[in-house]
Amino acid sequence: MSAWEPASSDVTVVVLAGGTSRRFGSDKLAAPLHGSTVLDTVLRSLPQDWPVVAVGPSRDCARPVVWAREHPPGGGPLAGVAAGVGVVGTGLVAVVAGDMPYAGPALAVLVAALRTAPPEVGAAVAVDAHGMPNPLLAAYRVEALRGALPEPSADRPAKLLLEMARVEVRVDGPAGRDVDTPEDLAELGGDAG
Repeated sequence: MSAWEPASSDVTVVVLAGGTSRRFGSDKLAAPLHGSTVLDTVLRSLPQDWPVVAVGPSRDCARPVVWAREHPPGGGPLAGVAAGVGVVGTGLVAVVAGDMPYAGPALAVLVAALRTAPPEVGAAVAVDAHGMPNPLLAAYRVEALRGALPEPSADRPAKLLLEMARVEVRVDGPAGRDVDTPEDLAELGGDAG
């Protein structure tokens, strides 16, 4: 797939939407959340002028997205990042897991932090209240990210991206929460069915 060059923004969002939802027990991205789904809630939380590349099996969603697929399908989040960044034509990319329904505002803060960081800093990464960094809630300089991705990327840990020069930004509350289990969804106001 060739690079996709959006006209209105220098930031593209890569939404990772290809997981198996094993711990959840069904397709967690399709789970109901406030009259929508988990995935559509994520998409609606993103800045509207940022184009979106979603990585995973194509599905209908509430916002226009370009779909990409990790290689091989099911190859894990790092393979998803590699597939998404492979079609990005902007200088910056925000990466978010598709099961983080309220992450949009945090991504805007992360992009702002990266814009003000020195040029040798390749990433702005969210950290939780315990100081744990999350490479799947982060903003990256595209060239630095491409240089940091191992070949092949499938079945490799996403924490390899934490080896990049980075700034860390504390993200608390719902913006930093993901949905791994039906209990997680209930805590965020959803219904696992």
